[in-house]
Order: sequence, then C-alpha cells, then structure tokens
Amino acid sequence: MTSEFAGRRRRAGFPFSQRVSGGIINMEPEMEDKTVELMCSVPRSLWLGCSSVAESLCALRCLQSIPSTRAHNQNTSGMESQNLVDDLSPKKNTVLKLSNGPVVGSRKRPSEGNYEKEKEHCIALFDQWSEADQVEFVERLISRMCHYQHGHINSYLKPMLQRDFITALPAQGLDHIAENILSFLDARSLCAAELVCKEWQRVISEGMLWKKLIERMVRTDPLWKGLSERHQWEKYLFKNRTSEIPPNSYYHSLYPKIIQDIETIEANWRCGRHNLQRIQCRSENSKGVYCLQYDDDKIISGLRDNSIKIWDKQTLECLKVLTGHTGSVLCLQYDERVIVTGSSDSTVRVWEVTTGEVLNTLIHHNEAVLHLRFANGLMVTCSKDRSIAVWDMASPTDISLRRVLVGHRAAVNVVDFDDKYIVSASGDRTIKVWSTSTCEFVRTLNGHKRGIACLQYRDRLVVSGSSDNTIRLWDIECGACLRVLEGHEELVRCIRFDNKRIVSGAYDGKIKVWDLQAALDPRAPASTLCLRTLVEHSGRVFRLQFDEFQIISSSHDDTILIWDFLNVSPNGQSEGRSPSRTYTYISR
Repeated sequence: MTSEFAGRRRRAGFPFSQRVSGGIINMEPEMEDKTVELMCSVPRSLWLGCSSVAESLCALRCLQSIPSTRAHNQNTSGMESQNLVDDLSPKKNTVLKLSNGPVVGSRKRPSEGNYEKEKEHCIALFDQWSEADQVEFVERLISRMCHYQHGHINSYLKPMLQRDFITALPAQGLDHIAENILSFLDARSLCAAELVCKEWQRVISEGMLWKKLIERMVRTDPLWKGLSERHQWEKYLFKNRTSEIPPNSYYHSLYPKIIQDIETIEANWRCGRHNLQRIQCRSENSKGVYCLQYDDDKIISGLRDNSIKIWDKQTLECLKVLTGHTGSVLCLQYDERVIVTGSSDSTVRVWEVTTGEVLNTLIHHNEAVLHLRFANGLMVTCSKDRSIAVWDMASPTDISLRRVLVGHRAAVNVVDFDDKYIVSASGDRTIKVWSTSTCEFVRTLNGHKRGIACLQYRDRLVVSGSSDNTIRLWDIECGACLRVLEGHEELVRCIRFDNKRIVSGAYDGKIKVWDLQAALDPRAPASTLCLRTLVEHSGRVFRLQFDEFQIISSSHDDTILIWDFLNVSPNGQSEGRSPSRTYTYISR
C-alpha cells in the first residue's frame, strides 16, 4: 500500500482489518489498496451511508473485475479512481448498494464452455470421498462464500431438513412411537393434527388417541372423574383394545359433550342454579346437626341429640343410628373402616363403619372435644380445655397419646394437619402452627379481631372464619394474611375450599360461594369475590362440605340440605327425583 493511500486511510478512520459477525476479514493487499483508493475518490456522503466499512469490504471482495496487481496500483493516476467507479457501473452487470442496510454485491458469472465439465469432474471426485471429507470440503466451500450466498444455501437446505416424522415412523414399523408423540397433544392440537393428512388421521384413529386424552383428564382432574362416574362412560375407559370398547370416533364425539357438561356446571355455580334436596333429621329432644361427612353412597351426621345418623344418599332414608355418647356429637370423620367422633361428653369414640359397633373409647380431654382429624396413622383432637392432643393410630383398637400441645389461651375450636404442619385455631383470636414430626411450636398467625371458629389448611394456604364475621386467607410459611373476605353478617362457623372456590356457612343462615383464584389475586376488586349467596336454611349453618357437583350442609334447623349443581333441569327440578322444595338462590 502506498504511503499516500495509507495516510488517507488513517485520516478516514479505516482499519486494516474489519470484524464482521464475530470474525475478521483480512483482505489481500491489492484488494485493500483498491478499496481504500475507491472510497477516497468517491464522495464521503456515498460510503458514509454504509452501516460499517466491513459491509463495503465484503461487497467489494465479491467483485471479480477489480485488477489485483500491486504494480498496477503504484502506477495509477487520478484517472484510475474514475475507472474503478466505471467498473462498478451497471454496464459490468455489478450491483453495489451503499445504504444504512446490508451491502449486497453480486455479479453474474460469465458463461464458459468448460464450466459444465469442471462441475461434473468435481462432483465425481466429491462422490468418491468419505462422508467426513465431504462435510469438511463443503464447510470450507461455504466459508469462502459471501453472506447473500449463505442466505441462498439456507433457503435451499431448510425444506430438505424438514421431516414428516409422523408419516415416516409407521413406514418403519414404529407406529407406537408416532402414537406416543401425538398422545401428548391437547384437544385443540389433536383436532388440528387430524386435518394434516390422511396418514396423521389414521395414526390418531388407530392409536385411539381421543380415548387416551379423555383417560388422561379423568386421571388428573376430579371434575372429569366425577362426570365419568355419574354419566357412566367410565366403563369405556382404561381397557385394552377389545371388541367391547367403541371406535375412536365415539371418543372424538364424546369429548365435546364432556366439555359442554363442564361449562354447564361452571355456569350453574356462577349463577346459583341448583336443585335442592332436604333431609329432615327429626331429632327427638334438642334439635341441630353439628357435623357431617359424605361420599357417593352415604351421609354420616352427628347430632345435638347425642346420636350419629347414617343416611342413604340416593333415597335420603336413615339407614342406621349409632348411640353411645352422652353429649352432643360435635365432630366426626370416617374412612372405609371406622368412624371417629368427638362429643361434648369429653370423649372420642371409634366405631366400625359397617356394623356400628364401638371399637374404642378415648378419655383424655377434660371438656368437650370440639374437632378432630385423622390420616396416615395420626390423629389430632382439640378441646374446650384449650389443649391439642396428638395420637398414634396403629389400629382402631390400638391408639396411644403421643403429645399434648399447649399454648392457646381459650378453647381450641378446630385443627387440621398434613405431613409438615399441624394448624390450630382458637377463641383467643390466633392460629398456631406446629411441626407435625416434632410437635414443636412454629409460629402464630395474628389478624382476626375475635375468636376463630373454623379453618382449613392445604399446601401453603390456610383459610379461616371468625366471629368477627370475616374470612381470612393466610400463607402458612411466612404467616402473612393474603386477603380478607367480608360479606357474612354473623359468625362464620364453617368453611371449605378446593382449587377453584371457597364455600362458607355462617350463623346468619347463609352459604356463600367465593372465587378462590380471584381472592388470591391482590388486584381483584373485593366486590367481585363473592360469586353467589345461597339461602335455604332457617337456622345457623353448622357444617358443610362440597365437591365439584354439590354442597351438603347442616344446620341448627335440624336439616341436611343437598345443593346439586349437576342435575338441574330447565325448570329447576332434578332429573328423576322429586325434591321437597325447588331451588332458591339470592345474589350477593
């Protein structure tokens, strides 16, 4: 490079090599000289429009018409710059775009007679090499090309790299892999996949993928499971391919019907549409149903008249009455083997479910047993005597006291627990958290202004109801109050929640349904949280439980009400039943 041009290059701020896309473009000395000379000779406004000098260098390097001898550069005069510009004119079939965008340099290859022979010879040699050598050669070839050539190659390769593997796998005898891949699709995607081509539709049909999708939903969603049992299409699920099960088209048509049922149920919850059934308990002396639990076949209730009554859930008839307590039955829980009850007579009794025989009586608390819970060999009871008792349940007849938890300053009204925490609530306005494994105290949740009457705990969430007429949501790990729900006019006596809703009952005789997800969202307005208020009880609501389809509640009015959100006919009557009263709802 001449000193004159080098000086010009330094003054213009040109580097001798330019970094482009992570690499360095090192040009041959002759090309560098020509490039610099050209840029110094054309107006600055022309080449300053480029986004970088490197783009100009890339484009100029692609040109085939620029002379490349240093001797020629040394003898160039002022006229040579003009010649270079002429070389870049359209007359030479060369395009040079200088702008703020990428620079593209291209030149049509002159037709030569021996090109085809040379090409065939190269291909013949290429075919003789190993795959590794072929890859290395192509890599080196691509590295010598310009950016716009890389774009052409990319466009050529892209369709070649695409594979219809769903069609290709069955051709290799791998139908089960194609079916397994498509089995992970949701309903919308599965519909779209059926429309791709006949082969995809065949794989979906023969693989019974709509059946597998429904089975997956039934396994993971309680609402789907409940519908499968109630509408009795579960008998067509979880079976191997036999002549007994319908074709894939049956499940394809079944799926939208299930979705429609789910949407109807959700709308019934939101709008308060339900069918009401009533059980009159007909207590002999004092009236009131303090506690209950139910399943698909029966309802077991604990009454103020000291008895335990078992009801047929279909006919609503009383199947059995258990007697033995000398005080009101305040709490109960049962599983497939035993019923455990707590009473105001200060005892805990264990009953055999099928026969009603008393298997065990636990005498520990000094006053009324207000609540109890048991699971996985552990039972926790609480009492008006301000204590909490933790029991080991080896069997119904082998129950031993493990630990007594003391810390509340008033009656302990409710307990709940899992493998990590025991949670208790008291009339002293506090919720206390204890370690399940060690029974050591962990923390206290403060916030309610009056005594706490009810509570449920699951995962990190605690929901409590109080005689301050409010419901509070808590994060058990940090002790923070997440939300306060207001709406009841008297003491909130019972509360339950699932993944969607909170249902509460109070001494004002009302049952309220709340949107749990909205309640957990701090941005949700308080006015949107109560979805519906249900009024049918004529007395205080003592206890309730619910699932995806119904609420079952008990009251001081000596009744048990079944609020059915599934079997709602257009006129408000249940399908195939004659309830004692039609449904009633009152909006919030």
